Amino acid sequence: MNILSIKKLCKNYHTKTGEIEAVKNFNLDISEGEIIAIVGPSGCGKSTILSTLCGLEKKTSGDIKYGKEDFKLGYMLQRDSLFPWLTVLDNCLLGLKIKGKVTENDKKRVINLLDTYGLKEFKKHYPSELSGGMKQRVALIRTLAINPDILLLDEPFSALDYQTRLALSDDIYRIIKSEKKTVIMVTHDIAEAISMADRIVVVSKRPATIKSIYDIKLTNKKNPIQNRNAKEFSTYYNTIWKDLDIHV
Repeated sequence: MNILSIKKLCKNYHTKTGEIEAVKNFNLDISEGEIIAIVGPSGCGKSTILSTLCGLEKKTSGDIKYGKEDFKLGYMLQRDSLFPWLTVLDNCLLGLKIKGKVTENDKKRVINLLDTYGLKEFKKHYPSELSGGMKQRVALIRTLAINPDILLLDEPFSALDYQTRLALSDDIYRIIKSEKKTVIMVTHDIAEAISMADRIVVVSKRPATIKSIYDIKLTNKKNPIQNRNAKEFSTYYNTIWKDLDIHV
């Protein structure tokens, strides 16, 4: 069953010098529980796709159809964007407070998420007291607090050092699978995409159009770190790398 169907999505920007096509004729069906990674050259319009899907930017044309009424999207940005004057718990409850819907059950659910995913002792701490990886986990739990149908992840690990990125990709993958969430993730890191995604969508340089879609089938698929050792990994990497419009 498709949880999201995107048909002929286009997004243009108007500038003083004319019109710029950012996204053109983007078509994609997404099934419930899938992790989709979108990769492409820098500045090609990957993030524009996410911001258009969640309504931060208005589409120029095309259709975006969700699988049910009262559909909810959670958008996690590149940086954690936590408010430094709020505790971890209050940061995680922020989205619910903005919607004016903080019930006792909501609060218990958020506390349970924090307890389950390694932040039990940090609920009353402030962001400045956390590591970069912990901040990103808090940001993810804040996004999960509204119980979204789809998570949109925009370069969720890009601000972190390499070792932290690897560890956090495992953490976030585990949380996504445990919470049975559908994910659309934008990343510039091919290895990250292969290790986490069920399908990888390769988009062209601007305007972003779909060049190829790869079904990622790894032997003994487990978690992102272990998936990098799969025998198929390097073949996928080399094929996708050649498919990108990148010229050094």
